[in-house]
Amino acid sequence: MMKLGKAIGAALVLSVLFAVLPACQKQEGPAEHAGKEVDKAVEKAGQQIEKAGDRIQDAAKGDKK
Repeated sequence: MMKLGKAIGAALVLSVLFAVLPACQKQEGPAEHAGKEVDKAVEKAGQQIEKAGDRIQDAAKGDKK
């Protein structure tokens, strides 16, 4: 009987932890959101620059895409 009580108590504690922990997650602020947007823009610009470099190399070789 004692084991059953401990098991129920442990299950109760774990269920409370699983319910409470997501609420502790830090919310994204405006500066963090802006930083992520800047990261995306820089990544996209880098990809475009890489494509342009490939086209320049292909044009120098006489290839066309």
